[in-house]
Amino acid sequence: MGIFPDEVILQILARLPVKPLFKTKTVCKLWYRLVSDKYFIKLYNEVSAKNPMVLIETSGSPESRSSLVCVDNLRGVSEVSLDFLKDRVKVRASCNGLLCCSSIPDKGVYYVCNPMTRDFKLLPRCRERPVTRFYPDGEATLVGLACDVSKNKFNVVLAGYHRTFGHRPDGTFICLIFDSDSNKWKKFVSHRDDHFTHMNKNQVVFVNGALHWLTGTCSYILALDLDYDVWRKISLPDEVSYGTGNRVYLLDSDGCLSLIQISDAWMNIWVMKDYEKEVWYMVGRVSLRCIRGLVPGIFPIAQTGECIFLATHKQVLVYHQKSRVWKEMYSVKNSASLPLWFSAYAFRSTIFPSD
Repeated sequence: MGIFPDEVILQILARLPVKPLFKTKTVCKLWYRLVSDKYFIKLYNEVSAKNPMVLIETSGSPESRSSLVCVDNLRGVSEVSLDFLKDRVKVRASCNGLLCCSSIPDKGVYYVCNPMTRDFKLLPRCRERPVTRFYPDGEATLVGLACDVSKNKFNVVLAGYHRTFGHRPDGTFICLIFDSDSNKWKKFVSHRDDHFTHMNKNQVVFVNGALHWLTGTCSYILALDLDYDVWRKISLPDEVSYGTGNRVYLLDSDGCLSLIQISDAWMNIWVMKDYEKEVWYMVGRVSLRCIRGLVPGIFPIAQTGECIFLATHKQVLVYHQKSRVWKEMYSVKNSASLPLWFSAYAFRSTIFPSD
């Protein structure tokens, strides 16, 4: 393979974007086999986990298909198309390189896709069709995607309050879980009284085998344990208070639950380093003085220990924690109807092993 040792070649290839990586398959037989080699896939996904991105859903007219803008800290901005789905869709959740999308014209139809490799799966419809009975508009309140790359499997969760036709919702909370191994849906019912804002719904975090949502009142985190099909509540740090000019957001931070608390002048970063004992640590405190005018409309989207991506109405910013430098990564020139943060998702480029 030339003058470089094989391991050096692997390390170089593991840092390529997915599209150029797949083009290297034509170089030689060894490189052709790489993208399906378990060791290389593991290496590639470990490297990509350290490079978070932001995917922003953009759309023109209601009849046009959505397109995505990918904001990459290392490689800049690029466009990603979902035209391979042959449907008008809305992104509902993102996890470890996969997206869960719902069909706009055909309610109840869901896809899971890798927008970089353009692989996708159309999920089978649920037999009971309770999707059409979710309150208030037939759409599930919570949509979650749990992608476990190491086990080559994923789950899709649709959860929401049930309304019998002609009756008011009675607190019945239906949860539908799709399992890629069995290719089937399962259902369990509970009674809950939780409410969620738009950002709460968007920022679902998959860590420790569970999906997590921050509730609308920011009083606790609602977690769904996918191994045992049970909901549980996780407490927030005692110091986190929700009030005027003080906002809280739930993110992933290198595989741990993280809270980002934003006030007028400061951004506090919390990480749950002991999941079983629910122990939170404040790992950072960032002055917002440099971006004071943007603070009321700024929303954290993705992070690692090194940087944080935040979206405003028309910009995506990145804050580098070591150098304490703010940088504008993307800006919308036209007058977009919806702010960027409304449809921004944490993302990373991964190879999902094929069967």
